[in-house]
Amino acid sequence: MGPEAIGPEATGPSPSSASEPSLREALGFAVRNAGIGQVAPGEMPTAASLLKAVGGLRGIVEAILPALGFLVIYAATENLAAAVLVPVAIAIGFVLVRLISRSSVNQAVAGVGGVAISAGLALFTGRPEDNFVPGLIINAISLLVLVVSILARHPLIGLIVGVLSNDGLEWRNSPAKMRVLTLATVLWCGLFLLRLAAELPLYLAGEVELLGTVKLVLGVPLYAVMLWVTWMLVRSVYRRENAVA
Repeated sequence: MGPEAIGPEATGPSPSSASEPSLREALGFAVRNAGIGQVAPGEMPTAASLLKAVGGLRGIVEAILPALGFLVIYAATENLAAAVLVPVAIAIGFVLVRLISRSSVNQAVAGVGGVAISAGLALFTGRPEDNFVPGLIINAISLLVLVVSILARHPLIGLIVGVLSNDGLEWRNSPAKMRVLTLATVLWCGLFLLRLAAELPLYLAGEVELLGTVKLVLGVPLYAVMLWVTWMLVRSVYRRENAVA
């Protein structure tokens, strides 16, 4: 963020200079409020900080319960409409609870959108396995973005950590940081690749109940493990370089 012009005719920042900080701040805010945004360079991860990174107990329940509801109802009844509409109702309930408690509804509203899109697609095609298509697409896009960032020598985890540490792109000048942050990005590629490798064959085979179970196992639990591993990698390289400096 550059200094603002000060002079007799300067009554405020120009439109371009005003928009640049707001865009930068918006990006920083988005990164810091994402789960990976809790990975603070050099800090030791604790159970409390890891729980916060995955959305807290409420966030975990909001992430798991709609998918679990679909799985239980479909396994018990094989009624597609009930299996996809009950999770939508659950997700809407989470929004109402947040509104009543006057807490942030962003995560819950996003959850409603995702569950509603999945439900709509499954109802439109009449195929219960299509309830999982949006998730498969998100995993594929995430994997693609991560791979492209590695090939461009701007690994995504490095970009995120650069925002969190106010390091910008300075980490690219450190071979050790570049190596570790690239490794962390590769590991996240592995997470999304594992999800696709495990879930796509089950989707193609129409194994709805098994697919739902695998999706739950490879969801929040695996995400939490990857956050912890990333945190430890980032912490180790930043502490080592700070000690040398």
